[in-house]
Amino acid sequence: MKTGLTRKQKVTEFYFNEHDDLAEIYTHNTDLKKRLLAYAKEYPELCQLTEDDEQGGLRFELDKHRIGIRLTAPYSPERRAASSQRGKKYGIQKKLLP
Repeated sequence: MKTGLTRKQKVTEFYFNEHDDLAEIYTHNTDLKKRLLAYAKEYPELCQLTEDDEQGGLRFELDKHRIGIRLTAPYSPERRAASSQRGKKYGIQKKLLP
């Protein structure tokens, strides 16, 4: 979808405070929009689409207790090497970018 926005302008924003039970998510990220739309369809009591800005951005309100942030540690050189070997053994190759 052509929006006239640069990639830097296509943001994802999470808003919530310690008092209210609702969080607000505004995003242009296609994968996140699909996940939130599916979640809102399955759990309308927990998540609602509240705004479509007509430029590719969607705003949702949802129960903030449904949001989690997962931080992952970087792979060690040993783990990277083992993963690479498994990939070579089973025919999985690195995706080449255009």
